[in-house]
Amino acid sequence: MAPAVVVPDALRRRYLVSRDGRTWLAELPGLVESSLADFQLVPDPPGAAPWHGHGALVLPVRAADGTPAVLKFPFPHPEAVTEAAALALWNGNAAVRLLDRDAAGTCLVLERLDPDRTLLDVEMADAVRIWGSLVRRLSVPESDSPHWAAVPSLAEQAEQLSDELPAVWEELGQPFERWLLEAALQVCQTRGAVGRRSVRDVLVHADLHYANVLARPGEPGGYVAIDPQAVFGEAEYAVAPMLWNRLQDLGIQAPEEALLARLDALCSAAGLDRQAALDWSILREVANALDYVREGRHGDAQRSVWVASALAGRRHPGIPPVQELPAA
Repeated sequence: MAPAVVVPDALRRRYLVSRDGRTWLAELPGLVESSLADFQLVPDPPGAAPWHGHGALVLPVRAADGTPAVLKFPFPHPEAVTEAAALALWNGNAAVRLLDRDAAGTCLVLERLDPDRTLLDVEMADAVRIWGSLVRRLSVPESDSPHWAAVPSLAEQAEQLSDELPAVWEELGQPFERWLLEAALQVCQTRGAVGRRSVRDVLVHADLHYANVLARPGEPGGYVAIDPQAVFGEAEYAVAPMLWNRLQDLGIQAPEEALLARLDALCSAAGLDRQAALDWSILREVANALDYVREGRHGDAQRSVWVASALAGRRHPGIPPVQELPAA
């Protein structure tokens, strides 16, 4: 009998390069088969090709009572650990609803959204408005729920980066100018554990970009978040992915000013502090740039340097015009 799923080539190519990835790919067809049986689900329609994002395989399914859903199989990595906990805390409010999961966290059963309707295809002004509404609803304060134990502290991450970034910058041959590194380190100091305003800490979707906001069928105008990488800290941490994506929408005239205008619009829509959002976005893009250099993705590193520099109010030498940078 044919397997329930054939792993898409793009996902296979991405994970064949590492031992952990090859192990996951080899186990995936069997995991799909056992999960369909355990949760009493069937592919919908039969023989349906799976969907996939950057780090997960998603199979459309239907329950015995006819309810449409999806089975999601995330590649095991630190960020994926927080997904089920965050979805349980949001409980379908502004985020995809978690219907079930296996004990090991290798498979999630989620409500089925419309994969063809994301904020990528929405006019920027409307996308910003929808995103802002979601951030307001997703920013829930800490409670006594046991799910919070799986959500890492953003302030602690900032303190860790303050130690790691200078060493990595030196190790990689100082791939961008020191003033940009120092701008990121200043953020670590002002927004880390010592300088943070803990009364403002909330649950944050750290990867809330345009493609991670999908339409909920049967809810006119309703969009919800998917694929959370959750942290506990200042809500302004959520802004950065909305800045480094859709850079081509900035235009060729004064793109730096247009990026700052987008930052202002996002903060206004979500009720966020502009300075905190700017700070976190600089830090995130500097950290991203170093990760990209380490991985040999120099075009992506240049994009992150461009964004961080524009937010810092300076131009970094050697960076191509924004229209020549690769899309995120």
